[in-house]
Amino acid sequence: MFNKVLVANRGEIAVRVIRACRETGIPTVAVYSDADRQSLHVRYADEAYRLGPAPSRESYLRGDKIIDIARKSGATAIHPGYGFLAEREDFAQACLDAGITFIGPQPSSIAAMGDKAVARNTVSKAGVPVVPGTEGTGDMTNDELLAIAPQIGFPLLIKATAGGGGKGMREVHNLTEMRGLLASARREAEAAFGDGNVYLEKLVEGARHIEIQILADGHGNVLHLGERECSIQRRHQKLLEESPSPFIADDEEFRQKIGAVAVRAAQSVNYINAGTIEFLVDKDKHFYFLEMNTRLQVEHPVTELVTGIDIVKEQIRIARGRTLRYEQSDIHQHGWAIECRVNAEDPFNNFIPSTGRITHTLLPTGPGIRVDTGVYIGFEISPYYDSLISKLIVWGETRAEAILRMRRALEEYTIIGVRTNIPFHQALMNSHRFMGGQYDTRFVEERFSIDSSADESSSHPEIAAMLATLVAHEQTERAAHVIQRNERDASNWKWLSRWERLQR
Repeated sequence: MFNKVLVANRGEIAVRVIRACRETGIPTVAVYSDADRQSLHVRYADEAYRLGPAPSRESYLRGDKIIDIARKSGATAIHPGYGFLAEREDFAQACLDAGITFIGPQPSSIAAMGDKAVARNTVSKAGVPVVPGTEGTGDMTNDELLAIAPQIGFPLLIKATAGGGGKGMREVHNLTEMRGLLASARREAEAAFGDGNVYLEKLVEGARHIEIQILADGHGNVLHLGERECSIQRRHQKLLEESPSPFIADDEEFRQKIGAVAVRAAQSVNYINAGTIEFLVDKDKHFYFLEMNTRLQVEHPVTELVTGIDIVKEQIRIARGRTLRYEQSDIHQHGWAIECRVNAEDPFNNFIPSTGRITHTLLPTGPGIRVDTGVYIGFEISPYYDSLISKLIVWGETRAEAILRMRRALEEYTIIGVRTNIPFHQALMNSHRFMGGQYDTRFVEERFSIDSSADESSSHPEIAAMLATLVAHEQTERAAHVIQRNERDASNWKWLSRWERLQR
């Protein structure tokens, strides 16, 4: 039993974990950088401690400081969320050495699966199909990678071994551009994960990105929670996810087949806790292991909505040493869930990040709608971290109903103060190809665009800004409108009734 859990993260995922702990009856400890002093997760936690300056390398990536705060606060467990230290085996090991439970897999599993090149080698030995690429393990120099690239064949991907999320990933079409892309990929990987090592992988064209959520306890039980479709991406960064996958749909045989392979991949490293096995699937339903994320995924809510399983609570139960409450036969997908990542970026200007203070926000509500967020009115979107504002998730009995519900939710969602990619998601919901489930990982970049002519605000930003200001002012005035007490001792209605009685 944990007497207190420290959440080693920020933003919406920190709020999500804190809520799960609160429902489980466990006090929480938040950590924050100078830029996050007023963040929502700091307000929600029972205790909060400063980590350091805004840059993540001086705050959220300082595992030594986080462990010191855990000791100081009396926290006996640490939940890493996703990103930052979530897939660092040295941090997981440091927690164990300090007598603190790491709510996640064992360090050995993180080492085997967290390093993408090692993971490929490990699952391949277990009979899991992998995409052709850099074989073997260990760091490789740029010259070694340049020498082996022609053998793999172009186009190919440079990928960071220490993490995912599109960080440290570059697409290469020829040997001439490869050296410069290797350098930039290593720099980005070093900044994001503290490890600049990369590996190569053949680019499977026309593929879909499908992942399987797994849960594994410390008693040898491993099961999968079905698939998530994650093919709507831009620059290898996911923008929208849904479950089930429209590509798999009612093909239960294929679902169980790919799920069984995911379970086998997890068992190959004696995996414990929640994790995700990612696959590339071609048009003929041949699938290849892509990587394993040894942590909670950003898109976990869509699986929660269709299965009814709270994955964060299950993480906590597993870390406590409990057995899984479910067997594979208990897992069924009900209805359809879609998640849109709402980011602070301008979709009409090459998705450049948008920073500033949120002056007004109105969250969508109603049946089947969930919003995971870590911002509020007055919150400052800083340039130090990723641009995710919130995750808008909807559930419907069918995919068609989920799309209609998402359209309605996006129309209701209002954010003033920064630009967001909500218009992108609205256009996507109206795309015939998307509605028909006819898309792959290159869909957004090659076969989809926002029709800026249909949106007057993109052609007349000054008018849009003035209208937004007037609407915000009107709403503020309406909320601040006060009815003063009448100077008489009674209302006008009572005075009128008295006058009528006198006239009888």
